[in-house]
Amino acid sequence: MFKNYFKVAYRGLIRHKGFSITNIAGLALGLTACLLIGLFVYDELQYDTFVPEGDRVYRVYNYANLEETNDQIAPVPPMFGTTLKESFPEVETSLRILMQPWDGQTLVENGNKRIYEKGGLDADPTFFEVFPHTFISGSPEKALDDPYSVVISDKFAEKVFGTTNAAGKRVIIDKETFLVKGVFESNPKFHLPINFIRSLKRFGFNSERMSSWGWQQFYTYIKLKKGASPDALLAKFRAVTIKQIDDESNKPHDYLPYFQPLQQVHLYSASFKFDQVLRGNITYVKALSIIAVFILLIACFNFVNLATAKSLQRAKEVGVRKTIGASRSQLMFQFLAETLLITLISVIIAAALTSLFLPALNDFTEKEMTFNVFTSPTLMLILLVLVIVVGVLAGLYPAIILSGFKPVNVLKGAVVSDGGPGKIPWLRHGLIVLQFSLSIFLIICALVVYQQVSYLHNKDLGFNKDQIMFFPMRGDNMYKNYETFKNELTQSPAVASASIGYGFPGDATAGDGIEVIKDGQREYHGVSQLMVDHDYIKTLGLKLVAGRGFSKDMPTDKDQAYMLNETAVKELGLGTPEKALGQKLEWKMWTDGKDTIKKGTVIGVVKDFHFKSLFDKMDPTVLQIFPGANWKVAVKLKGDNVTAGINHVKSVWNQFSPEYPIEYKFMDDNFAAMYKAEDKLKSLLWIFTGMAIFVGCLGLFGLAAYAAERRKKEIGIRKILGAESSSIVTLLAKDFLKLVLIAAVFAFPVAWYAMSVWLKDFAYRIDIPIWVFFVAGILACVVAFVTVSFQALKAATANPVKNLRMD
Repeated sequence: MFKNYFKVAYRGLIRHKGFSITNIAGLALGLTACLLIGLFVYDELQYDTFVPEGDRVYRVYNYANLEETNDQIAPVPPMFGTTLKESFPEVETSLRILMQPWDGQTLVENGNKRIYEKGGLDADPTFFEVFPHTFISGSPEKALDDPYSVVISDKFAEKVFGTTNAAGKRVIIDKETFLVKGVFESNPKFHLPINFIRSLKRFGFNSERMSSWGWQQFYTYIKLKKGASPDALLAKFRAVTIKQIDDESNKPHDYLPYFQPLQQVHLYSASFKFDQVLRGNITYVKALSIIAVFILLIACFNFVNLATAKSLQRAKEVGVRKTIGASRSQLMFQFLAETLLITLISVIIAAALTSLFLPALNDFTEKEMTFNVFTSPTLMLILLVLVIVVGVLAGLYPAIILSGFKPVNVLKGAVVSDGGPGKIPWLRHGLIVLQFSLSIFLIICALVVYQQVSYLHNKDLGFNKDQIMFFPMRGDNMYKNYETFKNELTQSPAVASASIGYGFPGDATAGDGIEVIKDGQREYHGVSQLMVDHDYIKTLGLKLVAGRGFSKDMPTDKDQAYMLNETAVKELGLGTPEKALGQKLEWKMWTDGKDTIKKGTVIGVVKDFHFKSLFDKMDPTVLQIFPGANWKVAVKLKGDNVTAGINHVKSVWNQFSPEYPIEYKFMDDNFAAMYKAEDKLKSLLWIFTGMAIFVGCLGLFGLAAYAAERRKKEIGIRKILGAESSSIVTLLAKDFLKLVLIAAVFAFPVAWYAMSVWLKDFAYRIDIPIWVFFVAGILACVVAFVTVSFQALKAATANPVKNLRMD
């Protein structure tokens, strides 16, 4: 019997080719989008699931509850890990990882091979107790006990040694020689991007430094014992931390520790400051999941509308079947079999399209997702379930309608009704309204995301980031002779200026405190510290609003001068930029293993400039000359001969540090990289919005065909009475345009709310422009009119005699 159902279904598909192709195309396209998005979402959810007993592992982070900020801060003081392990029996073990330089690039040498590599960590010996990895050679036991031991990944071993059997070999990393104690198997679903791990012992930090409760420089993890309550432990640990005195302010800390479950680190850390893990974004994962559901719903609604539109042509078939004894249940099974067959074909096509498009998606998302039905029984089962679920959901309503026709009425040629008065048109029209509500919603979202991303890339940052060549310093000779190095850089006519320091826009900055001295009283404030030189302002093109910049003609500027940005003037309570001049400031700095105080006055105020991404609000910022923090070099090139400038910089580099290859990038590229996730979201939204609109149009096409079929005799009469084709097209199209306008009414407030929530993640954002709603509504109306006009024009130009003939 079931074989007969599918045989008849197959014949029906062949007989109604146009209907079949349209339905299959809509479902296949919708399912392809769902599969691609589903693969991406599944991949994002797999991070850190490989860690044994990962549900007992937590990352410790700080929440800064300050007047100036309420940020989540990833690195914490070294005493967090020590105290949690030694003072709380619930903790099985703890792990500290030292925060790396911002670019994380280290020079690796083996024989004649010299390469820069990222993914180097300096960690406690307990690393593999918290994060077990499979070892290919060597052993994790005591692998990090020696200060100059290193454990490397298999990919790193292949790149450096040409083999994974590298245990016992030696490698030079940043001019220090390390013994390879083991090679572990890389796992791309680990939130820490690691190529090699060195022992934290190599730094030889003294006990005073490692006992600090204010030096926030360590990523810290804990593994709890079985049955231990993280909430109870956190409450006890907080009670300990709030009693500690801040080294800088001599008062209790303004930070609260939190525990983050391991499997939330990848997706729930997008807003964390000073974080260097592989970060996803749960908001974008949820958004793409919702879009996938939208597209699938639109595809199913499309099927329902096409099936009901086709029902009129099958009314007599149903009448004949019922007359010769077919029951309603048999007819329902027959029509469901047709739907399942269409869905099966659609799923097969969708699987093929997914395999075809997946490599491009992998390149775009920088992932290694796979999709092979033949080697994955689970995937095959998922597709089979998808066929059944989608087939039943999309086909049940049309099956009920088609099987419910009364044979006496349809065989007499009466007009077929597919439900009670008013009921079914409302349902069917409701599907169209919902389809276009979803489409309009996606159009608005795509336009707003496009506007915000354009704003991020084009907003005036308060400095000139163009044609600034940017690179880290390398080698003792360069560090010791940095002034000579800098002077040599500026000897080319292709170089406008150069600056050396720590805290360039788009790079690492120091979060530290400053004390304001007012009437003999000290006020402590958290600020961002930029360690600059005399040419920092010139190189970046910063604007002075009061006072002066640092000058080589003023020897005291090096040790006794500070500059502020406008936000610092306000938040430090200094009144106006002019009143801030001469204000006394003090900074407790750590030099040569001891605390010293730098006392100075404010000599100038610069206009606010964005040295962080626009996700972050403007920080109160202190600029000071501090040669001990020389880290990066910024070279401003002249626009008429950039190539000559680059070649000159390379030549000077080779004079001072020939043992290191130069690695450089441009500052504008640095800023562009900050918004990579948003750029990708923008592109994905446009692609999937286009797919949703196309599939939605197929549904509208179906309803237009249904309406034209229902009104073909009316159209024939109008034609005989002299009606123009344009008036008939307008007659049919206006009803559908009403539905689109109703859809817009529903979509507008939902889209406004969703985009308002998304924009809150940005400290600097656009106001949602009114015109995006008009554009989305007009675009939806145009698309709907064009789609409906095709069917309306077909009906309007048909022979009226044929339309009036009784079928």
